[in-house]
Amino acid sequence: MTEERVLALAGLFQACALAQQLANEGRCDEAAMEASVASVFRIDAPSVVGVYGNISNVRLGLRTLIAQLDESTPDMSVTRMTVTVMRLERSLSARTDLLEKLQQGIVAAQRQVEHFGQDSSQVNSRLAEVYASTLSILKPRVMVSGNPQQLQQTAVVEKVRSNLLAAVRSAVLWRQIGGRQWQLLLYRRQCSMLARGLLTGATLDNR
Repeated sequence: MTEERVLALAGLFQACALAQQLANEGRCDEAAMEASVASVFRIDAPSVVGVYGNISNVRLGLRTLIAQLDESTPDMSVTRMTVTVMRLERSLSARTDLLEKLQQGIVAAQRQVEHFGQDSSQVNSRLAEVYASTLSILKPRVMVSGNPQQLQQTAVVEKVRSNLLAAVRSAVLWRQIGGRQWQLLLYRRQCSMLARGLLTGATLDNR
């Protein structure tokens, strides 16, 4: 396990935690969501940190990852979602047609970012549409459970899908730098220690 892989995992856990927050409460940590969605557009970032802007932008993900690894009663809904996203990314990698469609959709959304701003409803709507037309048709499907009242609201569902797209982005990054699902089990303690170190550093840098 390396710091880079832990950062990619943090990005994945952060996006899944945000999706779960939205499903339960209809709102989420806006700053964390902004960082997660921004990672979708950083296709050619020069480093793992560069995908997220800086380590501080994935503090929620680092805290979530530590809680999932260390606590006796982790949030299984986030864990299940994370594992499903990892499997979904593997399905996506075998479909060059959907990969191309996904990339085209992200480029189109990037143009909307330039006009309306990244946190606009237009961009969320476009990213949600990209997710629905590509990743939603693959198996396994990511099942998000929560408050039915929240999940009936279009704006909430669109934000959930935008975060799931960000989760897949981090899953792609995780695999690109050698991350594998079994490492989470085998290097659980080392992963937690690295995440704690990164979180402490990020917190000190942003006092």
